[in-house]
Amino acid sequence: MSESWPALEVLVPGLETTIQDYPGRLGHQSRGFFPAGPTDDLAFRMANALVGNDMADAALEITTGRCEFRVRADSVVAVTGADGAGISCNGRAVPMWRTVAIAEGDVLTCAAVRGPGFRLYLAVAGGIDAPVVMGSRATYPVGGIGGIEGRALIRGDVLRRFDTAPRVPRRVPHDLRPRLTSEWEIEVMRGPHADPSLLTEADWRDFTTRRWRVDLSSDRGGVRLNPHRFTWARASGGVAGGHPSNILDGQFPLGGVAAEGDVLVILGPDGPTADGFCVLATVVEAGRWKTGQVRPGRDAIRFREVSLDEALTLARRVAYATDPAHYERLPSHHAAR
Repeated sequence: MSESWPALEVLVPGLETTIQDYPGRLGHQSRGFFPAGPTDDLAFRMANALVGNDMADAALEITTGRCEFRVRADSVVAVTGADGAGISCNGRAVPMWRTVAIAEGDVLTCAAVRGPGFRLYLAVAGGIDAPVVMGSRATYPVGGIGGIEGRALIRGDVLRRFDTAPRVPRRVPHDLRPRLTSEWEIEVMRGPHADPSLLTEADWRDFTTRRWRVDLSSDRGGVRLNPHRFTWARASGGVAGGHPSNILDGQFPLGGVAAEGDVLVILGPDGPTADGFCVLATVVEAGRWKTGQVRPGRDAIRFREVSLDEALTLARRVAYATDPAHYERLPSHHAAR
């Protein structure tokens, strides 16, 4: 196993800063574990690509900014994600979406995210060291595993990184950076429960044409939307319950849009693995990153139904955007502070 060294000391942890890896803890849903991992896996992978890491290496997910770190050893980092965060090193502005060198003793600060967007991703060359639990370093607070003691970071935590060779400084071209907004279009495929015996075609049209507001109670477990009463094709859930959205308990897909009574919830990486609610649609893999950047209490969503072919085309675009071969290579001095 590779040796690791202290890299960052947490001075101000922010609202919720966690160690995550990609794609998280797969294959354990039958045991009651959703995968954890980054809510915006696109910005997460791009941050790792900028510092020469493997896409799966552990990095930080920072919700709304407002955090500060003391550098414990010379390192190379990259910050991606939400706009307007005000990243600085010793009070001097640090650009996002590119490789940056930081030195021992520096103080790296992420100010409050002004938006658009909601989360930042901080990758350190070599990857962050944390215990591997069930095949992943991802923090899963619901289960109390992964990261540091299965929790968000607190003041005084020291993050360690693995050894790393010198990195080639790079920058993500503007045309490859994700387009952040406050009015989101999220691509979905129908089902698994949008059956005519459950949901009427008029309801489906309503689902794909309405503007859905993101509720303040949204978190990594799920993005909750404003209440809405569908017509439904039946009067009740029968033996499963009184509301037409009730079904006998079954497993949930990551990114599923569950109808919990009159409230739709887009299931996030820390969400429930199963329950007795209809899943009307599922966010396609290449569109899930958007659910990590919607801002609770402010942003709105419209769902767009796509075909399997279009979903695969979107996945190819994401693969292209996360390949560092398509990034701008900078002269070595550009990696300096």
